[in-house]
Amino acid sequence: MIERLHIRNYAIIEELTIDFSKGLTIITGETGAGKSILLGALGLVMGRRADIKSLYNLDSKCTIEGFFNVEAYDLRSFFDEHDLDFDPQVVIRREITPSGKSRAFVNDTPVTLNVLQDLSSTLIDLHQQFDNLDIHKVSFQLRLLDALAENRPLLAQYQSLFSAYQQDQKQLKTLIARQQQSAKELEFLQFQLEEFNTAELVDGEQEELEEELSRLTNAEDIKRTLAASFQQLSESEVSVIGQMEELTQAIKSVSSFDRRIEGLYGRFSGLVEELRDVAQEFESIADETEHDPERTQEVQERLDMVYRLQNKHQVASIKELLDIQADLQQQLDDIGDLSQEIERLQQSTQEQRQQLETMAEELSTRRHSVVGGFENKVEQMLAQLSMQHAKLKVDISRTEDLELTGFDEVNFLFAANKGGRLQLIKDVASGGELSRLTLVVKSLVASAIPLPTLIFDEIDTGISGDVALKMGSILRQLSNEHQVVSITHSPQIASKANAHYFVYKKDKEDRTVTEVRPLEMEGRVYAIATMLSQDPPSESAINTAKELLLQSS
Repeated sequence: MIERLHIRNYAIIEELTIDFSKGLTIITGETGAGKSILLGALGLVMGRRADIKSLYNLDSKCTIEGFFNVEAYDLRSFFDEHDLDFDPQVVIRREITPSGKSRAFVNDTPVTLNVLQDLSSTLIDLHQQFDNLDIHKVSFQLRLLDALAENRPLLAQYQSLFSAYQQDQKQLKTLIARQQQSAKELEFLQFQLEEFNTAELVDGEQEELEEELSRLTNAEDIKRTLAASFQQLSESEVSVIGQMEELTQAIKSVSSFDRRIEGLYGRFSGLVEELRDVAQEFESIADETEHDPERTQEVQERLDMVYRLQNKHQVASIKELLDIQADLQQQLDDIGDLSQEIERLQQSTQEQRQQLETMAEELSTRRHSVVGGFENKVEQMLAQLSMQHAKLKVDISRTEDLELTGFDEVNFLFAANKGGRLQLIKDVASGGELSRLTLVVKSLVASAIPLPTLIFDEIDTGISGDVALKMGSILRQLSNEHQVVSITHSPQIASKANAHYFVYKKDKEDRTVTEVRPLEMEGRVYAIATMLSQDPPSESAINTAKELLLQSS
């Protein structure tokens, strides 16, 4: 429960402290006095977004501190999980600097807003004037029903399994898509590799083939030219070699007369022998060279295949093609068969779904089991609030598939008047009717949820007189199990307070500020009498206020 709220430099609050009763705390004051500002400050403690415009003095930081007693609530695990020091007296602090920076602390340890929101949501249910809209929401109505059915443990177990089921379903779809894609890739890789395997490429063969093709396509010229060269060098009557041999003999005959000629003779003799060898090689190559159209075509086709692969893969050598072939083979080897993993996940998700359907059936059964009693209690309490003919029907229908909360969809149908047609709450309830319905529903559900503090902002919208008095009684009764704080304009509700605070504006030299003071009996009489009539109140209003307080004591 919240014990104290300390506010400094927020909106038109310079500094104030308000202490809260264990039972029903009522806050009253004139419109615009700053009652909603208190809830705004409390909202900051609960992790709502901060705004530099909230600062009273733009040169100083704003500080909001909430003091909570959590001794009776099992929150130690939350503190351990977030590495926070646990203490039965918890202090939550928000600070807003003039630069707009916001910081949050739990027992002086900095925390994120998400942690602050999680913690405060377990401590306070802040029902503001426009929160009546929550009761319109299907999700809110379902949560109410689950609270009454005590479905929290089962629902938590279901949602944990549902989350795992969704993740496995997502992974299964991904694997199936990958398997399908892999099949396409496998087919393409096998096609490409088949081309390479058929080609049976050998490193270096391109140069050899290109040389052989050149020789084959020029065979006749090679044969004719080398044969003629052999004839001229060796076989004709005036062959070059024959003439050089005659010259060799002549040079030999004079070589003994001059040492220089002897050296030249040796060199010249070597030239003759070299020419003789060359002539013989010319003859040999000419004899070997033949025009072979079949081999020419075979070599040309082999080269065309090499050129085609090089052009296809944008490379210039057989070595690069062989590297591509090796890479394709590696890719093919890396493509694994996902069939076993897919089969495992299909079996797993099927089992998960069966468990989920069983748990969803149990959730649904438990929800249906509390519907009748809930409808009756709502109608009985509405009758106490002068809505004798009001009817509430909880309509539970099934969704097409499993959802996060099972397969139930809940809608509250409502009729305020005798013979009225049951319709969705948003289509039929007026402001006053909605306020009464919201209070009744929350009061019935409050005992089923572990919230220490319930705060109502102007729950009395659209009601007055005896209905407001009965609403006050419900709030007072609710405060027997929960700490209840209510901001109200209703004197009947205000009379039910265990502690009564009055919010007012005070003029200072330079500006107007909001102040809060606790009211003792005399102050309460005056405040309630003023709410009944005017300021100053009439004598009859004072007597009525005293009577209201006497009835509530």
